[in-house]
Amino acid sequence: MQCIWLGIAIILLFGTAGVVYAGDILRLMGAEPATVEMGLPYTRIMMGSSVVIMLLFLINGIFRGAGDASIAMRSLVLANVLNIVLCPLLINGWGPVPAFGLTGAALATTIGRSAGVVYQLYHLFNGKSIVKLTAASLKAEWDLIKSLVKIAWPATLQFIIASCSWIFLAQLVAETGHSAASAGYQTALRIIMFFLLPAWGISNAATTLVGQSLGAGDSLRAEKAVLQTARYNAAFMGAVSVLFLGFPGWVVGFFTEIPEVHAYAVSALRIIACGYIFYGVGMVLINAFNGAGDTRRPTIINVFGFWTFQIPLAYLLAKYFEWGPTGVFIAIPIAETAITIAAFILFKKGR
Repeated sequence: MQCIWLGIAIILLFGTAGVVYAGDILRLMGAEPATVEMGLPYTRIMMGSSVVIMLLFLINGIFRGAGDASIAMRSLVLANVLNIVLCPLLINGWGPVPAFGLTGAALATTIGRSAGVVYQLYHLFNGKSIVKLTAASLKAEWDLIKSLVKIAWPATLQFIIASCSWIFLAQLVAETGHSAASAGYQTALRIIMFFLLPAWGISNAATTLVGQSLGAGDSLRAEKAVLQTARYNAAFMGAVSVLFLGFPGWVVGFFTEIPEVHAYAVSALRIIACGYIFYGVGMVLINAFNGAGDTRRPTIINVFGFWTFQIPLAYLLAKYFEWGPTGVFIAIPIAETAITIAAFILFKKGR
């Protein structure tokens, strides 16, 4: 429960700031005035509901750490399926349901993930799962919270590194391709996030398996678990790659019918999908390091991959070679591949 209290406190701070400064954030990312006006409700809803998004993944981590990965997966499936069903419904409207446009996408995400959190909380408090919470658990224990902060800050730093990189890329896309490219890129990212949820679930299993195996003193089992999990994730991401490379127009058509935005989204999906298999393996390896208690090396890998490689490469391709948004799209799979190779080399060295 202390993890949940800590997470809520942190995300409320950032979420409130996001709601208040939503317009400034969009302008910082290079959005034009018309884009800011259109995207402001979406951004405020997403920032305001960020506590739900955080709880979905945080509580899933609790279940996985306790070895009850089935509940974690079911909550993600529930959230994801509701999101996919509601997104086109609320964006385009149907029958008595009005068309909310871009705001509908934010509402669909919030409703889907809220349902996932309700499902998680039911299992936490019904007394039947491995992890059981009672009213007495709600009391804050400050010493334990301090310990959690010390343990969690490296993983938080990894997330911040990746998030800052994505913000810069979004700004670069908006700067070189203007509002249509920015909207197309954001549409592609939303679609990508839908399909990444299962991959994150699979890769997070590596954290639990490595921690349990090393805790039992069985390093060989830990290595086998990581490699097997990487194979499963690579297979899943490979299947997603086939979908995005073969039928990107059909997928994007569920989210936008604006020709120019559609074209940019299709381009982004096709190019980014070229690195999906490497990305699937890389996220497993990074989580394996974290599960082993080695949070330093994943942080270094992320700094190298995102800040010293991906961002300069994206800028070089988009600006110097004048490839515009396409250059940014190309930099993403190249950087993910480099991160995976670096992580695999360190993993095979037994470090």
